[in-house]
Amino acid sequence: MTTKQIDYCIELAHTLNFSRGAENMFVSQPTFSYQIRLLEEEIGFAIFERSGKGAALTPAGAQFVSFLAGMREDLKRAIEQGQNFSAKYKDRITITQMVRQAVYFLPEAIRLFEEKEPDVQIEPVFQYENGMESFLRKESDICFALKEQTRQVPGIKTHPLFESWIYLIAQRDDPLAEKNLITEPDLYGRTLMVGGGSPPALKAVQNRLIVSGKVQYFNSADHDTTLTNVAAGRGICLAPGFLNDHSGQFAWIPFDCKESFSCVLCTHKDDSRKSLALFLDILHSLYENAVAFPL
Repeated sequence: MTTKQIDYCIELAHTLNFSRGAENMFVSQPTFSYQIRLLEEEIGFAIFERSGKGAALTPAGAQFVSFLAGMREDLKRAIEQGQNFSAKYKDRITITQMVRQAVYFLPEAIRLFEEKEPDVQIEPVFQYENGMESFLRKESDICFALKEQTRQVPGIKTHPLFESWIYLIAQRDDPLAEKNLITEPDLYGRTLMVGGGSPPALKAVQNRLIVSGKVQYFNSADHDTTLTNVAAGRGICLAPGFLNDHSGQFAWIPFDCKESFSCVLCTHKDDSRKSLALFLDILHSLYENAVAFPL
């Protein structure tokens, strides 16, 4: 299977017309049709049903083309990243985090780092789930994690970054948004969004409220879904401060509880690059100097 055959197949799936597909790909129709036929022979099933009116995807073909489109985009992205890297950089440091705002000072750290190490690229990688597993497979060099996730994990170093607290998220015109500190009784009679992969410390607080029998609750698949529900007026939620994007869309009010999250950066024990150590020092310094920054 060649990239040319993949492109022809995706184009035919869009046009469902051999003549138009060939024209869009700047080749003759016989060449276009021949390459599609070769691809079908290689994979062992028909992607298209032919007729006098053109072509139609078979059920197996529809699934296959969907996979090809995703693979082609991944390949395109890999080529673009390779071109960018080869043109400017000699080394790369990748940092995995669940959401962009988790390491809030990352953009500033990248800027400061590149002033000192212009030949080393810092590449953020966002994985809402399985980021630690990806890191352990050495698909990234740094991983943002909660300290509890790193216990008894061999082959890694942990670097404390900051302590994050629990906040109530509500619409800005919610009466609770006027408070400086939220207590459990403040939430009685309200609907609380729960679930969505909440870390243990947050689950403990949510369960404490639920078993009180004084709050209603609504299961939410993930943090983005929860925020959508809050924006729609379906309820309120509790969340770690490190998820706050500081956009001002919602009110984030500190919640009075003992639970918190120890946020760390993980690196591989065998990675002794000076550039990596410098980048970690810059990030640590930014958080250390941000005394009044809410986390």
